[in-house]
Amino acid sequence: MRSIVLLCLLSAHLVMGNSNFWSKTGHRVVGEVAMGHLNGKTKRAVSKLLHGQSLAAVSNYADIIKSDRAFKNFSAWHYVNIPLDKNYSEVEPNPNGDLVTGIQKCIEILKNQNSTEADRIFYLKMLIHLIGDLHQPMHVGRAEDKGGNDIQLQWFGKGSNLHRVWDSNMINDYGMSYTELSKKLPVLNKEQIREIKKGTVLEWVKESQELVNEIYSSVGKGEKLGYSYSYKYWNTVEKQLQKGGLRLAQVLNDIFS
Repeated sequence: MRSIVLLCLLSAHLVMGNSNFWSKTGHRVVGEVAMGHLNGKTKRAVSKLLHGQSLAAVSNYADIIKSDRAFKNFSAWHYVNIPLDKNYSEVEPNPNGDLVTGIQKCIEILKNQNSTEADRIFYLKMLIHLIGDLHQPMHVGRAEDKGGNDIQLQWFGKGSNLHRVWDSNMINDYGMSYTELSKKLPVLNKEQIREIKKGTVLEWVKESQELVNEIYSSVGKGEKLGYSYSYKYWNTVEKQLQKGGLRLAQVLNDIFS
């Protein structure tokens, strides 16, 4: 009985702690898309480090470890706060790190041939997740409202906030598994894929920042959202998931090829 109670408490803790990131489904979609665009050498290297697990299977690792205080120093890596009229380079860096420095650190560790296998495994799992976070635009939101977390809204009559709407409400209410959603994403030609893969992490941050500016202007505090909002922005959600997957594949191919 005691073990059952502990399990229930742990489950509740994880549910409460999982309100501020792409839903589990969203991160798995990013991993699934990326898996289909890895070259052979990268696929073998990644498979070896992950002991045969897929990118989708480990894509939520960085959120799972949030419940362990031993990893509290990585909490700030999940987001970067930039004023809407500023570029990343114009903002005083967060002394605890941020989404950009987190991604850069992961890449550095993975490229370093002297890194231990344990470090390479850990930072690979982190990188998979952080590239996904980068493409959830509210992770590049304003500091004053915690990336939309303080903008309280109604989602189909239930309390939510702007961050959660984009993290999980729209994706979860769509009702598809990550494999179903991955297969439903737009079919792109080779030129479109090449265009999406172009750019640097900072350019991708700027792109998310431009999108988040639109999102902030799309609602007001206390607004009641539902079908019409999801209809308006669902294509954007799909595009961001797809971009995240394609760009994750590009980053991994650059590292391991």
